[in-house]
Amino acid sequence: MLRVVAPIAVQTSVAEARADYRTPPPPGDDLLALLHRHFGYESFRPLQREIIEDAIAGRDVFALLPTGAGKSICFQLPALARDGMTVVASPLIALMKDQVDALHSRGISATAINSSLPYTEIQECFRRMSAGEYSLVYVAPERLMQPEFLALLKRLKLSTFAIDEAHCISHWGHDFRPEYRRLSELRTHFPTVPIMALTATATEMVRSDIVTQLGLRDPALHVDSFNRPNLHYTATSRDKAYERTLEVLLSSPQASGIIYCQTRRSTETLAERLRGDGIQARAYHAGMSSEDRHRHQEMFLSGESRVICATVAFGMGIDKPNVRFVIHHGLPKNIESYYQETGRAGRDGEPSQCILFFGKGDAVRLRRFADEMENDQARQLAIRQINDILAFAGSTECRRKMLLAYFGETYGEQNCKACDNCRGETEPALPGTNADDDYDETLFQRLKALRKRLADERDVPAYVVFHDTTLKAISRALPVNGASLARIKGIGPRKLQDYGMAFLQAVKAHIDRAERGTDTQDS
Repeated sequence: MLRVVAPIAVQTSVAEARADYRTPPPPGDDLLALLHRHFGYESFRPLQREIIEDAIAGRDVFALLPTGAGKSICFQLPALARDGMTVVASPLIALMKDQVDALHSRGISATAINSSLPYTEIQECFRRMSAGEYSLVYVAPERLMQPEFLALLKRLKLSTFAIDEAHCISHWGHDFRPEYRRLSELRTHFPTVPIMALTATATEMVRSDIVTQLGLRDPALHVDSFNRPNLHYTATSRDKAYERTLEVLLSSPQASGIIYCQTRRSTETLAERLRGDGIQARAYHAGMSSEDRHRHQEMFLSGESRVICATVAFGMGIDKPNVRFVIHHGLPKNIESYYQETGRAGRDGEPSQCILFFGKGDAVRLRRFADEMENDQARQLAIRQINDILAFAGSTECRRKMLLAYFGETYGEQNCKACDNCRGETEPALPGTNADDDYDETLFQRLKALRKRLADERDVPAYVVFHDTTLKAISRALPVNGASLARIKGIGPRKLQDYGMAFLQAVKAHIDRAERGTDTQDS
């Protein structure tokens, strides 16, 4: 229901909108001022301030924060506060691009150097690095450790090395990558430059290995809770998994999500079958051409494709905040993988569903995988991890309590009220919206369409413009001037400048339609 607001007035210029920006942080809090100025937030999330303060003080840092808890700000904000350039080791081109696009949208100078760039662009990046024009530079571990790149860095003033997805350095982790192992040489090459290691998924053994491998010296250790309260967990028999998946998708036709499959062929088969039933779905796996993978990923990020059916080749670093469900058609090989993959749901804090379909064949498949390992130590670890995920899937206990216990955390409640066992549910389903979501749904859909147009014009994912939570806040508050728009969480000065007028005009047009009695969804 539209709440009547009068009188209606909207600025006629971006300059006037910026002039009305009147929500300064408390005086004397330089970190909060920096956060507010560049990211539009008025407070830090748990552990962010402590991590940032240790980084600015020049300490080595280990930070374990769950997906969606704001790990990136923990190294991005210190990069703005300290002299010199922050070098970010990142495993995927898509992850680099998303983060750099988001930084550019906030007026922060950053670049990503990777194999997708032509030689001339890479050389231009090197020139600008030498000129001190970047606050942050993202590179893959392989490039970071190239002799020529190391030689360039040694001529520059560096503030920090940030190792993202740091669990990839550990043999004991679920996603070990040999190229990460060479990062242990950074301490030798740059003995005085602080190192920050960040991850969302690591057992106690993996955490210790990360600290050892990177040679962190008396590091500040920050480990947040693994609990994601907004995620609802369900594990159920694979019997009629397709029909039950389709029922879930049809029950919430706007919801976007990921379906993880066990084989490349099954991703394509499932996506084709869903399209036949009217669901916009695309496949993603390592056997596709890089062009097709990129196209399908962009379709998913932009909202053009509602569902991505993928192998585990998809997902690391995907910063799509409004993933409402993650469905597994088959057991992952361990709980770490399951936790990380389900963690891609609900990054915006909204209720999201994690559904696991499993059958007897999963145990046979996983144990065959372990038996084929030549290294005895690795095989024994894999068998132990397989037994853990089998126990999780078949348990009648609270699934949240089991997940947290695996990572060494105690869940104090008897009933989490957000898993199938605690709720006594027999069939998976998507949860409703939060009770306080009294936003104008018609306006929200119009703002989403506006956001997509602006994102397409800039060739960036829609969430780089604004997250769904920001659009809902606009649809709830109905801001009519720059000052009221600026008070909405996630809208900093740069985004106010770039997008403020367009969204204010959309709100005004929506209210005008309502007052004239001509308000329909397609108006």
